[in-house]
Amino acid sequence: MEKAYKLLATQEGISNRAAKDLIDRGVVYSGGKKVKVARGEISPKTNFRVDKINKPKIIFQDKKIIAVDKPCFVTTEEVARSYSDFTLLHRLDKETSGVLLFTKDEDFHAEAVKAFKRREVKKEYIAVVQGKCIEPVTVDKPIITIKKGNILFSKVADEGKDAISHIEPLMLEGKLSKVKVTIETGRTHQIRAHLKSIKLPILGDTQYGAKPFKRVMLHAWKIELLGYKFESKEPGEFVRVMNMG
Repeated sequence: MEKAYKLLATQEGISNRAAKDLIDRGVVYSGGKKVKVARGEISPKTNFRVDKINKPKIIFQDKKIIAVDKPCFVTTEEVARSYSDFTLLHRLDKETSGVLLFTKDEDFHAEAVKAFKRREVKKEYIAVVQGKCIEPVTVDKPIITIKKGNILFSKVADEGKDAISHIEPLMLEGKLSKVKVTIETGRTHQIRAHLKSIKLPILGDTQYGAKPFKRVMLHAWKIELLGYKFESKEPGEFVRVMNMG
């Protein structure tokens, strides 16, 4: 037996560190299953498949703002390092793709922060969820976030901070639904926790009770603030998984 990351490093001709990073990101597969533990023991005859990680792309920029299309499996902090001359305005989880905003102007940044606090920013997401969503529903339930080590977990709790999510069905296929989620608040893991609370966990979101998939199927589709409107095209896997049902 051999440690997975060492075997992957040999197969791909990369360093042990780079191999471990690929496994930790969640893009390495063996026998159709995701390899989850980099230091796990595995057969020397194992063949790996490594999914491509896309690079962030600029959607729009001017003197005040820059909108970036963040791919999944790349952290917000990594994107921020690539645009270190600008100021990050908000965050997306590692496996959430879509619109990520940076500001170029201090005065504009201050106004944007105020807009977020006043709930004047409109954010729309697309998610593929387990279960049948057949009618719109608003989830108005407070959320509390718990941190254990480097892991964050949010849940609905009376002592939490107010959180509001509007869910609208877009497509139903078999036991999966594609929904649009518009959030009024921006609590940590808000959409993930709210959808779990109504028994519609996001496909791939094992942390919140869903079945494993290649990624957490959540995409930051649109965002509007201070007269700007940005959109990130729905990823191909969202279309493909719904066609599979």
